[in-house]
Amino acid sequence: MKKTILIIDDSAPIRYLLETFLGRKYKVVSAIDGLSAMLWLAKGNKPDLIITDIQMPNIDGWELIGHLNSNELYNDVPVIVLSGTEAPQGDSSYKTIDFIRKPFDPINLMSTVDRNMQQLTINAVTA
Repeated sequence: MKKTILIIDDSAPIRYLLETFLGRKYKVVSAIDGLSAMLWLAKGNKPDLIITDIQMPNIDGWELIGHLNSNELYNDVPVIVLSGTEAPQGDSSYKTIDFIRKPFDPINLMSTVDRNMQQLTINAVTA
């Protein structure tokens, strides 16, 4: 069974690119903003990995990550931030695995996703 990635980005071309590229190897679900993602999660869905933009309408990426970190159901889901903004400096309140700046190299992103998915598998085996 394919692992699930939740992609959250308000840019339709970015969502399409990620769905197409990552969808070859993983099950990909996408949301247009943090609010849509929260509604999907509230239905009992739990992805294996989340890739989110930061600057989005309604609920932005940092607010979404804050909600995820404070919820026991989702605080173990790795988050990759894929954004045109700068990574926060010295702020450890946001639990993210990686921060990738747009424009991004799809091969580097796939490598980062694969590495995180392998780590999830290792953690599941040793738990």
